Amino acid sequence: MTDKHIISGDLLSFEGDPFAQAPEDAVKVLSDHALLIEAGKITARGPRAALLADHPQATHHAYAGKLICPGFIDAHVHYPQTAIIASWGKRLIDWLNTYTFPEEMRFADPAYAARIAERYFDLTTAHGTTSMASYCTIHPASVDAFFGAAHKRGQRVVAGKTCMDRNAPQGLQDTAKSAYDDSKTHLEKWHGTGRISYAITPRFSPTSTPDQLDAMGALWGEHPECLMQTHLSEQVDEIEWVRGLFPNARDYLDTYEHFGLLGAKGVYGHSIYLEAREVDRISEIGAALVHCPTSNTFIGSGLFDMAAMKTRNISVGLATDTGGGSNFSMLRTMAAAYEIGQLTGTSLHGAQLLWLATQGSAKSLHLDDKIGALDVGMEADITVLDLASTPAISQRYDNAMGTWDAIFPTIMMGDDRAIADVWINGARQT
Repeated sequence: MTDKHIISGDLLSFEGDPFAQAPEDAVKVLSDHALLIEAGKITARGPRAALLADHPQATHHAYAGKLICPGFIDAHVHYPQTAIIASWGKRLIDWLNTYTFPEEMRFADPAYAARIAERYFDLTTAHGTTSMASYCTIHPASVDAFFGAAHKRGQRVVAGKTCMDRNAPQGLQDTAKSAYDDSKTHLEKWHGTGRISYAITPRFSPTSTPDQLDAMGALWGEHPECLMQTHLSEQVDEIEWVRGLFPNARDYLDTYEHFGLLGAKGVYGHSIYLEAREVDRISEIGAALVHCPTSNTFIGSGLFDMAAMKTRNISVGLATDTGGGSNFSMLRTMAAAYEIGQLTGTSLHGAQLLWLATQGSAKSLHLDDKIGALDVGMEADITVLDLASTPAISQRYDNAMGTWDAIFPTIMMGDDRAIADVWINGARQT
């Protein structure tokens, strides 16, 4: 039994940034190409016949006519909300109080946390997602459950204990000190273990006192190698709430910046209603934003302006925002991003959408040297797409005029049936 594997088919290859140059020049589809996988990494790439000739002992996995992509990367999720996804709601705060907070209280039970973590990874793998950045709950058990399940599966993930010490049920509040202490304990235990990265995670300004935000800023200052993830400017009534809680802040972003929570490794979810100063500072600092299109429409938050952010050279990732988002699928998320782009006057190309769900998300999480592309030396996280997975998609595929016209129907109509195979860390999952 060899530990070498050759995966062949049509390879998605990133030659550049499709937001900085013509999308069809930046993202290529290499027909009848192959990857050599060894010890969890891509060690060679080239035409199928050449790789097979050079490595005759390798196990060959032929995906003729299918599109071999980097594994999808979900840049902003809440795995504890798995069981309440697609719950009817009104506005963000109502939705949190009605569904999210009661469900998150259940994660004090380690057995329940472990069960949901396993379920979450099963569901996301079935949809072709190989990496994600997740919020846990305030409970240490929720962090250990998520990281433990990911480590067992060999997945590259980012996550952190969610910190909040006000404006939440008593059973979901920690303190400034316990948030710092627990976060530091988990960071020291898990960061760098296998393929795990820790993210310092204040939920958002309304649920953290100034003392807690200050403590999180101090922890990030002590561990600048980590990411810091939070929410920013998701809904207009949320922004008004923040103004009332922080009357001296210049804007929502300033409630983080004042406490040392603005930096190049900061990742800010949603960011729909940014003011000019906020955009300037995010661009200047080099922080990342995460677009959560299905969540933004499902909860009625608003329309993210992708074109405006990319014009300012701001790094943008793409995310389901499970369970505010109504689907585990990054394909559905790409479709929603396209639809929102149409409403904001920007027609996103299929190459841009696939880039956002892979390389773009990897860049936003500072993991693009490890995942998000099918290049030699990268970790072997791979999603194989069937571009004719259903009768509806197949008949459209049969009438396609060129490569991207053949791919686009799967982006718009695809679901878990379009996921022909998934590889994580060089191991086949399906």
